[in-house]
Amino acid sequence: MPSRLNPYISFDGTARAAMEFYREVFDGELVLNTFGEAGADHDQEKIMHGMLETPSGFTLMGADTPTGMEYKPGTNISISLSGDDADELRGYWERLSAKGTVSVPLEKQMWGDEFGACEDQFGISWMVNISQA
Repeated sequence: MPSRLNPYISFDGTARAAMEFYREVFDGELVLNTFGEAGADHDQEKIMHGMLETPSGFTLMGADTPTGMEYKPGTNISISLSGDDADELRGYWERLSAKGTVSVPLEKQMWGDEFGACEDQFGISWMVNISQA
């Protein structure tokens, strides 16, 4: 497998719900492994590692922060979705922003593309850019 860059998001006990939500948004295969499955005697039901691989080629990873480690909310990360498939990208936008907060509405911008920014219901920042021909 070639090297690739994947966003990896830390959660405070909501990794399962968040990763299942992202599967609903993007479709694909989701694999969740708990600390308990790995033999840990703490945080048995928390997600130690989650990976979503989508039909569009996205890979998103996430996990719960184990007890004793500091949790830092995802305010220092944004995930960018970009391309020219307007229908696909608008669908992602609608689902991500539905229960979240829109900071920039998805609309035509001064550089000619459609762009929007939002924070989803789990506090993760997303940017969607639809390239124009």
